Amino acid sequence: MDTNYLENNYLTLVGKVTGEKRFSHEIYGEKFYVFDLSIQRLSGNADIIPITVSERIVNDEMLTIGKDLLVKGQFRSYNSYENERNRLILTVFAKDIMEVEEQEENEIAKKDMVTNEVVLIGYVCKKPIYRQTPFGREIADLLLAVNRAYNKSDYIPSIAWGRNARFCQNLEVGTQVKIVGRVQSRTYEKKFEDGTSETRVAYEVSIGSLEVIDTEETEQKADRVEAV
Repeated sequence: MDTNYLENNYLTLVGKVTGEKRFSHEIYGEKFYVFDLSIQRLSGNADIIPITVSERIVNDEMLTIGKDLLVKGQFRSYNSYENERNRLILTVFAKDIMEVEEQEENEIAKKDMVTNEVVLIGYVCKKPIYRQTPFGREIADLLLAVNRAYNKSDYIPSIAWGRNARFCQNLEVGTQVKIVGRVQSRTYEKKFEDGTSETRVAYEVSIGSLEVIDTEETEQKADRVEAV
């Protein structure tokens, strides 16, 4: 059976539209747009996540600033060639979008329901980087290759904490894992060789749980995973 997004890459987001939609691209006469969705964290901060969506499943009214939406789809990546360098771009590709009424949103908040969850099954394609902050917090950076149709893969940066971070540091390239977490955004300063810098936004999965999928098929597929 072919891998599909219901098996190895799916997410659910509930948030508020922020900013105007932007044209992204067109394929065989079908236009795609990007808009930003603001998703509240328990801390009170918000993640601002870009959503790519076909014109065929939304209308302008649904993408009005301030609208509350439920988005289901995949977390995807693609390479963008900028300033003679390849840059990994992350976006949520929407499969389905529904409006959420204010009453429904209040119920979601009262029941403490998940408003930001992503599930990925993929292969470790770079040796995880384990480190500790000056305050002793343990962190591991993990890059996951998630198979997609037509022999494509999405390369998803992920970050683990605490005991998950300690566990990740021993994972070998090619190991198949399942992670459950949330999509998060963060700003950082990109410094250039000429001494200038600019503020950028990075998107990644903050891992809540991680498990190794131990199958014979893992070893066979691992040979086909390309290091990035």
